[in-house]
This record gives sequence, C-alpha cells and structure tokens, in this order.
Amino acid sequence: MAGSTGSTREGSLEAPTRHTLDWKEPEFYDSEALFAELERVFDICHGCRRCVSLCNSFPTLFDLVDESESMEVDGVAKQDYWSVVDHCYLCDLCYLTKCPYVPPHEWNVDFPHLMLRAKALKFKQGNTKLRDKVLTSTDAVGKLASIPVVAQTVNAVNRLGGVRKALDKGFGVHAEAHIPQYHSATLRKRLAKHQGPQLEPVAAGGTQGKVALFATCYGNHNEPQLGEDLVAVFEHNDIPVQLAEGTRCCGMPKLELGDLESVQAAKDFNVPRLAKLVDEGWDIVAPIPSCVLMFKQELPLMFPDDQEVAKVQRAMFDPFEYLMLRQKEGKLRTDFARSLGKIAYQTSCHLRVQKIGLKTRDLLQLIPDTELDVIERCAGHDGTYAVKTEFHDTAMKIGRPVFNRVAKAEADYYCSDCPIAGHHIASGLGNGSEPTHPLSLLRLAYGI
Repeated sequence: MAGSTGSTREGSLEAPTRHTLDWKEPEFYDSEALFAELERVFDICHGCRRCVSLCNSFPTLFDLVDESESMEVDGVAKQDYWSVVDHCYLCDLCYLTKCPYVPPHEWNVDFPHLMLRAKALKFKQGNTKLRDKVLTSTDAVGKLASIPVVAQTVNAVNRLGGVRKALDKGFGVHAEAHIPQYHSATLRKRLAKHQGPQLEPVAAGGTQGKVALFATCYGNHNEPQLGEDLVAVFEHNDIPVQLAEGTRCCGMPKLELGDLESVQAAKDFNVPRLAKLVDEGWDIVAPIPSCVLMFKQELPLMFPDDQEVAKVQRAMFDPFEYLMLRQKEGKLRTDFARSLGKIAYQTSCHLRVQKIGLKTRDLLQLIPDTELDVIERCAGHDGTYAVKTEFHDTAMKIGRPVFNRVAKAEADYYCSDCPIAGHHIASGLGNGSEPTHPLSLLRLAYGI
C-alpha cells in the first residue's frame, strides 16, 4: 500500500456510509487544503488500482504516476491533478462498487466527492469554459430550442456535417457525438391534453398508489415519448398520474459542473413544489436515473438539515422500483400481450448506485418468453462528457465493451434506463439501429 497511508489494514467489510458534503465551509474552497487531500487520496488509489477499469480518471492518474521521475504521487505536478478531475463524471461507481477504503474505513476515501470539491473550486475561480456552462443550462437551452420554428431549425442544422465540424472546431462539441433532438410538442404540452382514466389510488408495497411525474428537462424537451410511455404503463396498472407542475431541471448538470450555487437555486425552486405534492399524498417518479439520484442522494447530502429535502427523498422513486414494490403485494398487472424476445440491457451507472437492485431487469423478466442479457458496465456517455471534443474518443473507448456485448447478443432490442446512454450505444454500434427505452418496451409488451 502507498507509503503515506501509514497502515496495512485490509479494506472494511462494513457497508459504505456517506458523509454529508460540507460545501459551505470555507475550507471546502481552500486550494491548499484541497490539494493536500488530493495528494493523500491519489496516493491511496495509486497503491490499490482496483478502479482502473471504471473511468478515465484512474488510468490518467496512474499514467501520471508511472511516468513521473519518482513513480510515486509526489512526483506528479500539482497542475496535472486537474486532468484527473476533468475525467471524473461523478458516476459514484468507484465509491459503491470498488473502493475498499470508503467510510467507515479509517482512510475515509470518497473519490467522487473529492472530485466534486475540485470542480467546485475550479468553477468558483472562473476556470469553466463557456461551452460547459451552456451545455449544463438545460432549462434555458431546452426552452429556446423547443420553440416550433427554432426546433425545426436546430434539428436540421445539427444534421449538417459542415455545421457539426464548425461546432467541433469553434465550440468544442464533437462532430460525431450524438446530439438529442428537440420537440416543440414537449411532454408538458402533450400531458396538458391528456385525459387519463379516473382511477382511485390503492396503496401497496410502501407506495401511496398515485404518482406525480417529475418530467425532467430531457424528458420534457428531448424525448417526450418517454414520459407518455410511463403514464400509459402506470395507468394500465391502475395508478393515477399527474404532472408535477412548475418544476425545473433537477440540478444534476450543474452539480457535475461544480456550480453548487445553481444546484441550490434549483433545489430552492423544485423542492417546495414537490414537498407540497408529497403532503397531498403523491409519490414522485422521474424517468431519468440521474434526476432520481439527485433527489435521493445528492441533495440530501448537500442539505442534510433540510426537512423538505428529506421528505422528497423518501417519496422519490425510479419507475421500475415503484412498479416492483407494487408487484410484491400482487398489484402489478401481468396481462402481457406479447413477448419481447431477447433484450440487451445496459444498467446505467446512476441507477446502479441507488442501491435498489436491478428492478428494470426483474420486471422485464416477468414478461413471458423474454430473455435479458444484462450488461453491468458504463456505456461511456456520462452527462455531457461524451459530447465534448476533448473527451469523445475516450467516451467511445469506455463504452466499447458495452457496444461489443450488444453487438454479440444479436438481440431483438437493446436499451438502457438512461436514454442518452442508449443513444451512445447506438453511436458505438454504427449500424443505423436505435435503442428502445425499457418503459417503451414495457408498454409494447402490454400492448397499450
């Protein structure tokens, strides 16, 4: 083990615990204290190297060490630490699936939160690119790009090779990266016209039996069909659904940027509205794993004393988690109209770290004559990471084992709970095929 740890103790066998994020303490933004902690943790990682296959942060770190004069962390220039930070997209997999030195271990390693702290300092110092600020301003971009004439123009322009090359060179958005389409008929507009059946809520499995849908900025502007499929599936299971009105982006893109003040602003806007729904007896679901994780984990760790945040945390569910809780008490309908054959299913990182198990797999396996090839590995897209010129090739490399598994499976469908991961897989396959989201597959199986 690396020399600075001063111990040869084996990794803890206790369940990982997460400390709250002291992001409002002055030391959090103290550069000297930060770099001391980076060196300490990097030294532990260098001596362990279990996480080398997860993302490019770890190979980057280990290459820096191995190519230094001392071949130890003390031989790495402090400025080069930023290259490790920039490759971290806060998937949390190292913390929850690999690292033996997380709390309550005495070495107290929390690599994702250390990377977040570094990103927050970088943002506070004004060292963030304009491109990154724009890409993470999902509400503003989505609202503009969803104006009918603008949406048509943006979608058409994004398909032009010359424009994409110009974006690559001038703005840092890779010419071959998948850019989602924008819809003028947003999910909010579609559900405003939706007249669902009049259903009485039936509590079961720890659920209230009625759901408020947190649309998410991506689900609202880019893939509104996803929300429509969710509503259809839930109403087929006699679960009333209403839209959580007047909400904004969950804040995850700004968290990944290190813009924690904007995360707080999103929390201050969303949480009172969602808490009111909880008080009225509604559970909350969101179709994007990252958004669910934001309310389940990230906001409670940032605002541990906020009772409204805790209230929303307890009422927030992944859609398949919700349906499988109902299934436990026999409330899930299994009147499937058709089988789905073989499905290659990639489990998204932000779903795996929710500690709920593989509920999407469990539900889809209830469909008769349906086989799942489960791929528990990162697809490589990771928020805005794969879109950026300097990271796109690395994102494709990270996803290559997934692309190969999907191709080898020769399945009838391939999917991920994270829709942008699904599209990234499609880019990696390069055969013109398209992913089908698990909610869409479930709706297809029900024949509704």
